[in-house]
Amino acid sequence: MTPLFANPKRLLLDLAQERDPTSLLNLLVTRIGSSQAVALARLWLIKPGEGCETCPMQSECPDRTECLHLAASSGRSICDPPEDLSRLDGHFRRFPIGVRKVGRIAKTGEALEVPDLSEAPEWIADHQWVEREGVTGFAGQPLIHHGVVLGVLGVFSRVKIGAACLDWLRMIADHAAVAIAHSQAWEEVERLRTRLEDENEYLQAEVASEQGFGEMLGASPALRNVTQQIELVAPTDSTVLVLGESGAGKELVARELHRCSARAARPLIKVNCAAIPRELFESEFFGHVKGAFTGALRDRVGRFELADGGTLFLDEVGEVPLDLQSKLLRVLQEGEIERIGEEKTRRVDVRVIAATNRDLREEARHRRFREDLYYRLSVFPIELPPLRERTEDIGLLADHFLQQAARRFGVAPPRLTKAVVRHLEQYTWPGNVRELQHVVERAVILSRGGPLKVNLDEVQSDAKPAIAAPHAELMTDAQVREFEKANLYRALEATEGKVYGPDGAAELLGVKPTTLNSRLKAMGIRRKGFS
Repeated sequence: MTPLFANPKRLLLDLAQERDPTSLLNLLVTRIGSSQAVALARLWLIKPGEGCETCPMQSECPDRTECLHLAASSGRSICDPPEDLSRLDGHFRRFPIGVRKVGRIAKTGEALEVPDLSEAPEWIADHQWVEREGVTGFAGQPLIHHGVVLGVLGVFSRVKIGAACLDWLRMIADHAAVAIAHSQAWEEVERLRTRLEDENEYLQAEVASEQGFGEMLGASPALRNVTQQIELVAPTDSTVLVLGESGAGKELVARELHRCSARAARPLIKVNCAAIPRELFESEFFGHVKGAFTGALRDRVGRFELADGGTLFLDEVGEVPLDLQSKLLRVLQEGEIERIGEEKTRRVDVRVIAATNRDLREEARHRRFREDLYYRLSVFPIELPPLRERTEDIGLLADHFLQQAARRFGVAPPRLTKAVVRHLEQYTWPGNVRELQHVVERAVILSRGGPLKVNLDEVQSDAKPAIAAPHAELMTDAQVREFEKANLYRALEATEGKVYGPDGAAELLGVKPTTLNSRLKAMGIRRKGFS
């Protein structure tokens, strides 16, 4: 009786040495399928159900959670013209568990061995193909490892399969199951190692560029209200939208939400949506595979995959381009992503915290932001008050930044006096906590021993005016208009009547030329006298 294999022992040794899952499966079916006595060798693996909408056997599938996926195929076709037996997209690319001969092998874990098909068993799905290819026997072996069925190995032969060949097939199936389990374990180890490397690289970059405000400091009622909201929502997986002005500490709220959640052991991944070039948004969020586009030199993991099991912080989420918001919404709703250039769908478990200084409801009303995405993000909104609304915290924050800066600069910390604190409390802080941090750091550098010396005159010229003292002189509306008119005259004199372009009055005043023209017209000021 003609043997199926030329050198089965060599095949067993080679299987034991192969670690890559794809190469392992191809090695197995190619070596078996290369025999003159074999028409077709195929291997199916049990995987989560996917592609059910286009599966030819969806009507027979009792449960779409798992099914057999055709993972490798090889053979020699004798038809004219010959068929491509290495294809993985044919009619039998999927088998529901328990359905037809291959599905029953997977469900029962028992082999189906029919050395002679001369009686044409009823379970043969395509009698014409069997006749065209001269198929005489079939052997279907379950791939079992530690009592768990991993898949099915099916061999269609052109000769009657002898008892010795069946023994070798059982042995090959057992060795293949062990090799597949080990290769899958190795692949998982490599995946986790790569993920840890990516997370480590990301976290190192975060530490190097971190400009945060430290812990959430303050005892004001406004901040206590925020803290209470964090305590309420942090233990849940609810999406949170943090609202507040730039520099108010929205990222700190996100960090606190993550720290108090059940995901604290996993990473908090930050994405600054305002800093990502539009053409890189998809790659940044979802990743890409090598060669997906010009410059894609290697596979790249997206931020959603990095945050799997943890939290993703989308800072300035209002900057996400409108045409990409639908993809972001899909991930939030379905928990599925696809890397650019890859058809494989990956599931991710991510808690999303978004932040913005925009009025997203108003943006949605003007169709600049998707309304459905807004409602998906704002399940639990937290509004962070600006620093000017919690002046009680300014002294505590200033002292924290003072000590922090002194340690970093290696100097003795200057003394923070009550007079300096009152001075700081009288300023409106348009840049919020971030601006306070920078002002204190600059003061630490300039103060050489003694009390802290803070000079707000430099920053006040570019910010909102400070809160007026009770005894300060007030101006009437007419006086304010006269002052503004005189200021416009001085700007036109300084630029010799030039409004537009470099060194023009509009640039000097920091307004748009069209805005300046409107003001000149409203106040009856003509430019002719300056040209």
